[in-house]
Amino acid sequence: MHPPKSVLVTGGAGYIGSHTVLAFQDAGDSVVVLDDLSNGRRDAVPEDVPFVEGNAGDSKLLGEVFQQHGVHAVIHFAGSIVVPESVSDPLKYYFNNTSVSRNLIQACVEHGVKNFIFSSTAAVYGNPSRVPAREDDPTEPINPYGASKLMTERILIDTAAAHDFRYAALRYFNVAGADPQLRTGQSTPNATHLIKIASEVAAGKRDFMEVFGDDYDTPDGTCIRDYIHVADLANAHVAALGYLDAGNNSVIANCGYGQGFSVREVLGAVEKVSGTTIDARIAPRRPGDAKELIADSGRIRRLFDWDIRYDDLEFIVKTAMDW
Repeated sequence: MHPPKSVLVTGGAGYIGSHTVLAFQDAGDSVVVLDDLSNGRRDAVPEDVPFVEGNAGDSKLLGEVFQQHGVHAVIHFAGSIVVPESVSDPLKYYFNNTSVSRNLIQACVEHGVKNFIFSSTAAVYGNPSRVPAREDDPTEPINPYGASKLMTERILIDTAAAHDFRYAALRYFNVAGADPQLRTGQSTPNATHLIKIASEVAAGKRDFMEVFGDDYDTPDGTCIRDYIHVADLANAHVAALGYLDAGNNSVIANCGYGQGFSVREVLGAVEKVSGTTIDARIAPRRPGDAKELIADSGRIRRLFDWDIRYDDLEFIVKTAMDW
């Protein structure tokens, strides 16, 4: 007897992963989570979802999980995501983000798992040649985080050319907010996400926060980013698997709304939603930060049946604050 088909979510106990597990459950799919709990939390995974503690690059473990759970698709989140840390510890990023991904992709090929969805990043563009950035623009990462993800995209491209294997590489812009039903949220203790930190200041959990650089060539001197609600991003993965399951070709797609907000604008939204004043202090620029990252999201809107619900900065902030 074959086990029912299921979707393996690596890093499914983490921030975006846990939201995506819920999105697949809401869509009626069976899910199994693999996470080493280095950043994730066991209690972020629903009790009725099978959970395996381990590394996404462990070939022997992957073979067991694939067979036991009838895995037909992999959603790969597990990895390291802090840009300044990638500059100071590049080898950690090339191991966690590139080597582990390579092992996972090899296991998929060996076990006949044909559909693969990869968490890539807008950091592959570096300082983009134009804004908004399009998928076919030059990729020139300015930090090891972006470079390690771009290497995995390359592995996917070459693997799909050589094997019966299809992928969707989703380049995330700035992910924020929490599940509107408050089933999960951003719980990483050392998270560097702007909206999370600003929410903690507004809630009295931090005394102040730092704004890294106010001398960028932008209207108010602070960096500009495209913020996407984590629940919309999670649904993009469900849509991506639907796209691949329908037999479509592999694809690289930006995940953003196509609208940018500066650090100061985000802080203004947090102050408005919370009714508090945020003590924000200017600090030096961080290594590896791009001045402006906005998605051209035309491709994902055109190809995927993607239901966008939360394209509103104040709503994103409100869900983060509620969580």
